[in-house]
Amino acid sequence: MAAEGWSERVRKLLKKMNSFHGAGSSKALCLPFMVAGQQVGYVPPAVAKCLHQYPTVFSVSQGDKASPRVELNKQLTSCDQRTAAVQRVLKELKAQQAFPCLKGWRDEMYNVMPYFCDTPFFSMERAATPLLGVKTYGAHLNGYTWRNDEMHMWLARRALNKPTYPGLLDNLAAGGISSELGVRETLIKECQEEACIPASLATLSKSVGTISYTYEGSDGGINPECQFVYDLELPEEFVPQVGDGEVQEFYLWSLDKVREAIGSSDFKPNCAMVALDFLIRHSYIQPDQGRPPQCQLCMVKVKIK
Repeated sequence: MAAEGWSERVRKLLKKMNSFHGAGSSKALCLPFMVAGQQVGYVPPAVAKCLHQYPTVFSVSQGDKASPRVELNKQLTSCDQRTAAVQRVLKELKAQQAFPCLKGWRDEMYNVMPYFCDTPFFSMERAATPLLGVKTYGAHLNGYTWRNDEMHMWLARRALNKPTYPGLLDNLAAGGISSELGVRETLIKECQEEACIPASLATLSKSVGTISYTYEGSDGGINPECQFVYDLELPEEFVPQVGDGEVQEFYLWSLDKVREAIGSSDFKPNCAMVALDFLIRHSYIQPDQGRPPQCQLCMVKVKIK
């Protein structure tokens, strides 16, 4: 049997990262998660069944008499009230070891709102977001430089003690956006902590767009994510250094090598998508290149964004 081509491997990556909207997913079985009359997530069936136990916080409607949904109690009217009520439930579920994702509890709060620019309805523990299928946000940096007039990209390899995707390739710096920080604040913080990029250099990074996708985790959770993407041209003499221990080492690779890594299992999936976006934007991948033509990948990418 012929070896699987790069284009096919990348198409499988993109399909996997948007699996929730694909054929055979649990989407049709999930219940909309509503707050103040607006949908902010999707609740998997097993989670909805569990939330029946907490009627003062969650109202679970199923059957013919009402539109199926999980709704946060309307008597919880302020952000603080909602945050406290949801946190109590999540801590109880954690103590019960009710869902695998809660083993990764981080004591890090994420805002929940219909759209990123909206006022948050409430905040919740990061590790629990797949239970309610709420969208989470992050900031990712493509760091690049030049060697002999050829563009190269800096990549990180995640530490082996990371709770998720240990040992896999990552973007130069990246992190989730917690409830206390904005997008650029998060980026600068991660640059300093993970790669020892000084703030004076990190602030030169350019916002270049977002990538969005929704996948089903192996634990049954729903993961809608949006990553804010930045590019930063680094001086030739700059070499990132390991900072907070979340990275074990850094590599400076040619774009040929980055391209091959994107189509492998050695790359954290969403970070591979960020790197792929970089290659397309910088015209390294052309629509009519390859067999089959790379335009097929561009079309798939547009559907995912």
